[in-house]
Amino acid sequence: MARILVQGDDLVVRLPWWEKAAARRGNVRTPLAAVRRVTVEPAWWRALRGVVLHGVWIPGVLCVGTRGHPGGQDFVAVRPGRPVVCVELRPTAPFSLLAVSARDDAEVMAERLRRCTPDNDTSTPWRQPLPAAEETENSWRALTREPRRRRRRPRPASTARRGHAPKSLQVRAADRRPVHGR
Repeated sequence: MARILVQGDDLVVRLPWWEKAAARRGNVRTPLAAVRRVTVEPAWWRALRGVVLHGVWIPGVLCVGTRGHPGGQDFVAVRPGRPVVCVELRPTAPFSLLAVSARDDAEVMAERLRRCTPDNDTSTPWRQPLPAAEETENSWRALTREPRRRRRRPRPASTARRGHAPKSLQVRAADRRPVHGR
């Protein structure tokens, strides 16, 4: 199971070898200065945003890897039945959120991370929602698809016109034998 550590001036999510293979990446390292807010999500599934880009998602069992959404990318290492420590990052970081299931007490781990970060936003104990695309009067039209027009493939020269065979295979009407060498 993944662990969140502080090493020097970096926040490190250390993954065991099988989670590295599942996530298709190594340990995640980001500077402590990039941490904006640390929260605890008691329901593990609420930490998941967007769709899986790289990694493994087995519903009800495990979610490890990178997830993409309109606000950026998240790195998650989550298991059901455990609270999740969510670390929101500033835009300069490679991810917008790190979500890791806690082995031990999640509140203690989150408080330890809050003390280590220099510029922690403590205005609210909850994560901020994803930014939504601005809706306009015609924005729904971008979601509808135009029907695809069927594109004709060019035919080979031997069958360019229907009913006309190449000269080497033409047959005389009189004897219905192939004519060669014309």
